[in-house]
Amino acid sequence: MGLPPSEHDPGSIRDLADQILSQARYDEPAQSIPDRIMGWLGDQLTKLLDGLVGGGGGAVVAWAILLGAAGAVIYLLVRHGRITMLSVATDPQPEVMVELTRTAREWREEAEVLEGEGRWAEGMRCRHRALVADLVRRGVIPEQVGRTAGEYARDVAARQPEAAPAFSAATELFEAVWYGGAVTGPAEAERFRDLDAQVLAVRV
Repeated sequence: MGLPPSEHDPGSIRDLADQILSQARYDEPAQSIPDRIMGWLGDQLTKLLDGLVGGGGGAVVAWAILLGAAGAVIYLLVRHGRITMLSVATDPQPEVMVELTRTAREWREEAEVLEGEGRWAEGMRCRHRALVADLVRRGVIPEQVGRTAGEYARDVAARQPEAAPAFSAATELFEAVWYGGAVTGPAEAERFRDLDAQVLAVRV
């Protein structure tokens, strides 16, 4: 037994379907710019690969274009977050270099010259190096170049704990001025000299 004949005209049904499907909600979503570029590059790479097989001078040009396209692809991937670049690890504490060829007295003499010229931050750096040099001479800090201020503080705390509070305060003052850009002048220089004297007053 067959189906009853349709009461609607097939042509009208097709027109109605076309009208419905022409609405914006049924449109295919537009590709993003990166996706369109990637698609275009894919088509071009396919053509280039065909040219590479042929060899000859055209192959050299094709290779050059291929390398340029690969660079563009990498740029797009990085630019739009599809490749996460590894961040370079940074040292949370800057190194405090010790020049063992100079004595603590020479460092302090240079500090006085710099302070006389109004170069207070550089003078404090010299005073900090003088204090470290004195502690190296006393055997409180190992005679080793390139260690951090935090390592110096741990050495003093372990080998001369009575001097640790004053040394830590002197280190914080130095780092705030030299690395933190804090304003410094005669008052800060005098404060560092007092802390320096407190550290060296502790007998080993």
